[in-house]
Parts: sequence; C-alpha cells; structure tokens
Amino acid sequence: MSGLKRGSVAIVGAAESDLGQVVPDMSPVDLMAQATMRALDDCGLKLSDVDGVFAAASQLSMATVDICEYLDIQPKYQDSTRIGGSAFMSLLAHAHLALQQGLCNVAMITYGSTQRSVTRAAASPRENVYYETTYRPRLPVSAYALAASRHMAQFGTTREQIAEVAVSARKWALLNPRAWEKDPLTIEGVINARPVSSPFTVRDCCLVNDGGGAIIVTTAERAKSLKKKPAYVLGVGECMSHRNISSMPDFTVTGAAVSGPQAFQMAGLKPADVDVLGLYDAFTINPILFLEDLGFCPKGEGGRFVEGGRIAPGGELAVNTSGGGLSYCHPGMYGLMILIEQVRQVRGEAGKRQVKDCNISLAHGNGGVLSTQCTAILGSEATL
Repeated sequence: MSGLKRGSVAIVGAAESDLGQVVPDMSPVDLMAQATMRALDDCGLKLSDVDGVFAAASQLSMATVDICEYLDIQPKYQDSTRIGGSAFMSLLAHAHLALQQGLCNVAMITYGSTQRSVTRAAASPRENVYYETTYRPRLPVSAYALAASRHMAQFGTTREQIAEVAVSARKWALLNPRAWEKDPLTIEGVINARPVSSPFTVRDCCLVNDGGGAIIVTTAERAKSLKKKPAYVLGVGECMSHRNISSMPDFTVTGAAVSGPQAFQMAGLKPADVDVLGLYDAFTINPILFLEDLGFCPKGEGGRFVEGGRIAPGGELAVNTSGGGLSYCHPGMYGLMILIEQVRQVRGEAGKRQVKDCNISLAHGNGGVLSTQCTAILGSEATL
C-alpha cells in the first residue's frame, strides 16, 4: 500500500483467548481483554505501554470504545474499521501507518466473539441482501456454494478436489493441541456428510466457536529489544469488490487478485518465496480461489493443485497449518486467528506443525461473501 515502508513495523506479541464453547459469563469484551493481556505477556510489554487500539467485532458497534473502557486505557489513536473477517489484515495496515507516522508507539489489534454460545445469527449484523431475500438464500453458505458451483462448471473442478481442502485442514488440526476438531476426516466423509447448500455439506463449512485473539504491533526498532522474535510486516494489500454476492463481477475471481499483487509488490517478493500460507477458509472453495488469485497456481487449476495432499502436512505447500477455520476454530471474523498462526510459524513456535526454515508467511483475510480481501506478508529478521 502506498506510503507504507517495508519492514518498518513488526508483530511482537500474539495470543488467543479461550476457544471453543466459552462459559456464559464471558462476553466478547472479556475475550478481547483476555487475549490482549496474553499477547502483551507474550512480548513482555505492559498494558500501560499500549497507546494505539485497533479492534473489530460483529457483536460490538464501538469495539475500541468498549475495550478501552474495559481495560481503563486512553489511547492516542484508535480504529475500529469493520469489513468482515479481513478486517484484521486491514487494521494491521492501518496500525502500520499510525506507527510509521508517530501517531502511536505500541498498537494492539484485538477481537472477541461468543457466537457459539449465543448462536451465529444473534452474533452477526443483519445482512444487506435486500435484492436477494426473494430467493431465500441460506447466507453466507449459499453465496459460497454459488462460487463453488461456478468453478466446477467452468473449470471442471471436482467435488473430490474441493473436499480435499477440508481433509488437509483436518490433518493439520490433528497436530494442533488447541484445535476444536480431533477426529480424522476423509474425502468420502466430507462428501457424504449432512448436506447444507449444494454442493456443500457441513464438512465444507467452517466451525462456529466462541473465542478471540490479539496481536501487538510496534516499530521495528523497538521490536528488537522485546521478549520474542519479531514478525516483520513486509507487505499488505486490500480490495473491496462488492457487497452482495449477486453483484460479484465473476464468481471465480476474488479481490485477492488485487490485494495479493499489492502485498507482493510492497514486500519485493513473489509467491514462490512464501514458506507457509494462512488462507481464510470459511468454506472449502475459498483456499482454491485464493491459491489461484494470489498467484500460486493458474486460474482454474486450484482444484488440481490441492489434490493428493499437496497442501496437507508433508505436502509441497503448507496451507492453514493451524487447521484453519474448518478444523481449528472460527469465532466469526476469523482473520486475526490467521495472523496469530503466521506469527508463530515465522518465530518457529508451531510445534509439530512447524514448517521447516520458515522465514516468510502470508496471511490472507476474506470478509462478507467474498466481498473484501486483504493480504499481509510477514517475515523473519532474515528477510530484512
């Protein structure tokens, strides 16, 4: 993005809140605060060090105001941009600019949701689908199912190839102690599961969990003196293409085709340089679309690209090493959880799922019904 300097800021702290089915007296703000304090402990900073607050939450209309009141802090700068699950990559870019311009010195980016406890419908804002309600779509799943159906019809992508995304995610989840799903999954298990919206079954759809997360961002200079290895922000990009799925220009091409090149240009890198990817997998078609649009394979080849365990543990390209939204957790707006995992990979902290010699990671967020796309590229000190 114009005006941002490669590697001038770094993520220095990263943590989740409690995940899964949270006890009823935990609110979204409780989860945000819990994750924030854990992220501060992760990097050795104190709450009093934070002077920039960035937050988004579907259950809170003024997320930064809520968390600042809860934590009793008065930041110099705040931003509560909310554009769906990609908001946190966008907020990372905003924090980058604020830090670079001296508007704040230590920024926290945080999120929390109790959608499993209160139901997803109660936790989500009313969708702006006035021209689509006549057809009674089951949103958001039916919107993504349209994209999957179109990809299958246009490029010959098979049902088995789409199911491979869920199977690969589950294999990664089995290596993650914090993942919600712990049972092995097969392609047949995906295809023969309960139908939801053709061609999807329930195993093609993300989890519905309570939870939250936080990251701490500061200048590259300050990052050097802190507790953990920094994950430097090398490149960011974003694109908003539509609001309603009926207005999407092409069901098979997402805004990642714009945000990805922006991020790679800023980072001075190309897809072949990336060691690990975190792709927003709200549904199984998403990683296939994003692998194509971000430049990891040609358009239409995503289904064939993921075949044979290529993105699973032991495959050629590590994708969604936490288990992703399909098997690790998905507390609504999932983008911040992707960033947390990518930080851990760059630091070498991912345990059994750690990608060997990981120096460059890519975190890609998606919001709405393929509506907003934001890409962030992180790197170790070796990439500066």
